[in-house]
Amino acid sequence: MFTTTKAYSGFAVDDVKRAQAFYGDTLGLRTTLHDAMPLLTLHLAGDRDTLVYEKPDFTPATYTILNFAVDDVDAAVARLTDKGVRFERYEGFSQDEKGVMRGDDGPPIAWFTDPAGNVLAVLEEQ
Repeated sequence: MFTTTKAYSGFAVDDVKRAQAFYGDTLGLRTTLHDAMPLLTLHLAGDRDTLVYEKPDFTPATYTILNFAVDDVDAAVARLTDKGVRFERYEGFSQDEKGVMRGDDGPPIAWFTDPAGNVLAVLEEQ
């Protein structure tokens, strides 16, 4: 039924204009703000637009909502840190001083949050 229907994902934030500043200025994504709603479209590589909507009774996601695949996780963490992004530390995860988890069970990965508290990650493609 939906095999040829374009689908896209979305997530909530508490302040769409603050989200636009973070996703556009800090992460460098192309964004479109739709003031009437308010809605924000993140224009992601691979024609994977994602809808960000403002929700009055918002609660941050406790799981990773977006993963950004990068060639070099250490370089990505350094660039984001220079822009003021703080990386999360999770109990039970073996993370280095930069917040990167490395191991045989998966790619090097580091987590951070958007201004609304949603969890995002950069991970190194292998």
